[in-house]
Amino acid sequence: MPTNRTIYTNASILTPRGVVDGCSFSVTGNLIEDVQPSAAVSPNREDATVVDLAGRFVLPGFVDAHTHLLMLGQSLQKVQLRSAKTVEEIQSTLRTARAENPDAPRILGTSWLYSALDGQEPTRQLLDAAVPDIPVYLDANDLHSVWVNSAALAELGVTSDTADPLGGSITRDPDSGEATGMLLETAAQQIVWPALARQATDADRDSWLDSAISHYLASGVTSAVDMAVGEDDLQAFLRAQSRYGTLPLRIKGHWFIHRRETVAENLAQVSHASDLAREITSPTLRITGIKLMIDGVIDSCTASMKEPYADGTNAEPVWDREALIPVVTAADAAGLQIAIHAIGDEASNIALDALEEAYRVNGSRDRRHRIEHLETVTKENVERLARLGLVASMQPVHADPAVQENWRAVLNDHRIERGFPWTEFTAAGATLALSTDAPTAPYEPLPNMYIATTRKSALDTSLPANFPKYALGLEDALQHATRDAAFSCRAEFEEGSIAPGFRADFVILRANPFKQELEGLLENGPTTVVVNGEVQYQAASLSEGTLAARSS
Repeated sequence: MPTNRTIYTNASILTPRGVVDGCSFSVTGNLIEDVQPSAAVSPNREDATVVDLAGRFVLPGFVDAHTHLLMLGQSLQKVQLRSAKTVEEIQSTLRTARAENPDAPRILGTSWLYSALDGQEPTRQLLDAAVPDIPVYLDANDLHSVWVNSAALAELGVTSDTADPLGGSITRDPDSGEATGMLLETAAQQIVWPALARQATDADRDSWLDSAISHYLASGVTSAVDMAVGEDDLQAFLRAQSRYGTLPLRIKGHWFIHRRETVAENLAQVSHASDLAREITSPTLRITGIKLMIDGVIDSCTASMKEPYADGTNAEPVWDREALIPVVTAADAAGLQIAIHAIGDEASNIALDALEEAYRVNGSRDRRHRIEHLETVTKENVERLARLGLVASMQPVHADPAVQENWRAVLNDHRIERGFPWTEFTAAGATLALSTDAPTAPYEPLPNMYIATTRKSALDTSLPANFPKYALGLEDALQHATRDAAFSCRAEFEEGSIAPGFRADFVILRANPFKQELEGLLENGPTTVVVNGEVQYQAASLSEGTLAARSS
């Protein structure tokens, strides 16, 4: 019986060992069969299709090692506010959205920046001035808080008597105690998000997932690690698997562990995640571990720091050591991969302490635990992370100078110079996995690589670089977003490399990024994206590089 075999010739390829020009590689079924260091096709096979790439650049499919799929798909349908520079621009955008959708029951917006407020507090009154008659819910750019108007507070049932959830807060007027319109951390996660989820249908969630998948494939992402999986997400993944047969995008999930009052409640969530990890193990859908969020974010001063913020405040962790250690120890013993959100320098200290204790209790074994974000971290903890064999999971898009104004202002000291120190982790010998954390930032991988290699802004190229001493080389950045990102989700023998025996997940770009200025990454993009040996995206026009195949 003939074998489905395609031979790609005359290619420049990012291999695990570097970039090699003038290569050919063959795909049989869903696997890469062979990679040859010459453009010649050998041996020739009558059943093969030959594609001459005419020198085009081929790299493994990007693995977005930290994202939120349903939230990304939904965010693409929300009112976009990242470009708003002032409160007046936010208000004008909301008024326009209201006028364009007069029958909408509520307005959902996303990605507003604290810098747009120019020192003002985000209050319900500011939103009431734009849209007073229906609820307005605006996700902050970092997705760690939601800014709402008075109608939304009423819809949520939030009053002066509503208690703050553990690890979060409802901002309140200091005199009256009334909610002012901001819900931070677990207040967003446990009050706002469930309320909005109840308004959505399975059909809505399916459309969000389909949108995320299609946008990812068109940008060159072939695999994604969802970092906050809950029941709605999981059921949407399973429905998609049923619809597609084989998912066109590989999905790994980390089950989100909510901080609860008792150790027993927390451990019950770990046990459930362990059950899911055993049950869901298809080649394109797996539950691999758990996600824990120790702290919040610097922009809203909810990240846990060793020293106070510029205004003298600090933030208690969502998970303190006493609550965290039993959960981490149990998950480690169960063989689950642990991903810990730690943005503040004190948060990374707590994470490392908990992991070290789990290692002591459970003994040595092959692990693949990760710490997420690490926006501020001490040099000592960079070394600790490397010694423990942990993955540093970081997002260049969070260092974009266009979103740094408020980040810098709330710290306003020496810590600014140690923000996002990617090269320190690699110098210490740690594995660095690059991702986007979409939709907290744009999902496209190539602009992410531009920020990684320049420390400049993909949103506003006129801005100066953000401490360029931490910039990565282009080849290193691409490896961190493919090979090392695959390693970060225990897929290093299946994905992230163009090598014999690996899954045939690869991207053919319009232009070779090594033969143009780094600014070219902002305009470059795929002509063809292949997942599991099947073309999942192809550019529409010949000028964009549609490939013509010929039979040998």
